[in-house]
Amino acid sequence: MCVKYLWWLTALLFVQYSFANNDSSTPILNKDQLFLDEFWGNYYGEKYRHFSEVDRLKSKEDARNMFYFGYDSYMKYAFPQDELNPIDCSGRGPDVLNPSNLNINDVLGNFSLTLVDSLDSLAVLGNASEFKQAVKIVIDTVHFDLNSTVQVFETNIRVLGSLLASHLIIVDPKQPFGDMRPHGYDNELLDMAHDLAVRLLPAFDSAKYGIPFPRVNLRHGVPNNTLTHTATAGAGSLLLEFGTLSRLLGDPTFENAARRAVDEIWGRRNEKTGLLGIAIDVNTGKWMGRQSGLGAGVDSFFEYLLKSYILFGEERDLEMFNEALQNIKDHLRRGRTHCNSGMGDPPIYVNVDLSSGNIINTWVDSLQAFLPGLLVLNGDIEEAICCHALYYTIWKKFDALPERFNWHLKLPDVQFYPLRPELIESTYLLYRATKNPFYLHVGREILDSFELHARTECGYASLHNVIDKSQEDRMESFFLSETCKYLYLLFDFENPLHHQSSMEQVFTTEGHLLPVNLSKPWEQEFDYCYLTKSNARNRTATNVKRHCDKVDRERTFSLPLRRGYFRQLDELVGTAVT
Repeated sequence: MCVKYLWWLTALLFVQYSFANNDSSTPILNKDQLFLDEFWGNYYGEKYRHFSEVDRLKSKEDARNMFYFGYDSYMKYAFPQDELNPIDCSGRGPDVLNPSNLNINDVLGNFSLTLVDSLDSLAVLGNASEFKQAVKIVIDTVHFDLNSTVQVFETNIRVLGSLLASHLIIVDPKQPFGDMRPHGYDNELLDMAHDLAVRLLPAFDSAKYGIPFPRVNLRHGVPNNTLTHTATAGAGSLLLEFGTLSRLLGDPTFENAARRAVDEIWGRRNEKTGLLGIAIDVNTGKWMGRQSGLGAGVDSFFEYLLKSYILFGEERDLEMFNEALQNIKDHLRRGRTHCNSGMGDPPIYVNVDLSSGNIINTWVDSLQAFLPGLLVLNGDIEEAICCHALYYTIWKKFDALPERFNWHLKLPDVQFYPLRPELIESTYLLYRATKNPFYLHVGREILDSFELHARTECGYASLHNVIDKSQEDRMESFFLSETCKYLYLLFDFENPLHHQSSMEQVFTTEGHLLPVNLSKPWEQEFDYCYLTKSNARNRTATNVKRHCDKVDRERTFSLPLRRGYFRQLDELVGTAVT
């Protein structure tokens, strides 16, 4: 029996599956029947076996209400400032008294960040009136001729990406979310995106190797005496937004700058292991430190290699991704060979020495939870299931995901949790790929955790400490642009994004929607089976042997990960199952 990956992607690039020659909705039982009987008789099976339609609709409404409580509170208490302080019920902008406070000043630029970042979330939720009103407010009140020094990466993904996505929603002749066209709209959001990107270009123009400086003043360019070390992801995750802008303007300047940065970083991978560092000096072109990994500092570099190929069809992007993924599996992956069979420890991707591949520390970070979603987009469903199970087990222990979890000590190294979306995005993508109710239960648990631990009088606060659940007075803009969006989409089966005929989209690393094949030269239907190293040079061939994983029916009708392997993860993380 053949299982196809029929793919047209929404930014999630979700996968739809059809089982050839079988119209039954019941699993095929075979020699593993005894295992399956045992499977449902345990803690996990009974808890995650079914998710009712009533529960789904309630969860969808709860996710919608969560978004609006955060959004309405921002507009009431914080706008036009950048972010909401949900405990103090006030707004915040850049820390002008302390320019070295990069945690704040890298992100906040006096451009109503949360409103801008939330625009396409309003469209995804189908709220045409509020979307049009918000677009009008942005056009009338936001500009970028500011004496603000911001991080190029954060401004690109949060502001430039949202402006482009919202413009494209407005001008889409299909209007899949409803009529999102403000009266008299004249490409103002595109003009704003162009203006912003021009103000980011000095970061590239001033760079010796084309690897952009990490920060730029929107009015004056690269500041004197600025820091020269930048994250690999920060310098190499600009291509989706810059490439889309170039295609909309017919000006290759922006895409060329972003592509050169990727090529320069890629050319500096270690000659022995092929691994990338997590930070690089833009003046010397040398890596800062010895660590290589998949989390903070490097995560979205890999994400954008695959998504750039999907979005633009450049074979070189796919070749780099395939090579990078193989190097990652060769040097970072530990544990048993197969996700759902065999003996050995649970699979885990560790941080290693760039040159030797030896383990350099014993923690994983929350940003690494993006990996299962990326593996889904690459068709590697079994590996995605295992990666997700690890991070869900950590979540289950704390009712949150600490920024760093030490798997040796079974405790957080960094106890903070700013309501990040990565685990939720991966949960959403795995549900779209497998339709397994397990992932709906995971989403419901996350919703409940936010309501219990993060909700305040006027918004949702970051958790300062995942152990005692003490709060920090900050609601990051990505909570509305990503976290709530993915939770809502997980339960909104009827959303236009989930209907192949309506939309072919890619989600950026900030959760903004960009359409595939803007310029139409690569428009065609293809499947995950061609997203493999052996087929990188011939993605449309019909006579090439396919190597993609099949989605076993057990992954839909049973728990995605076998009981014994879940128990291993409980032991690894130190989670007590009651």
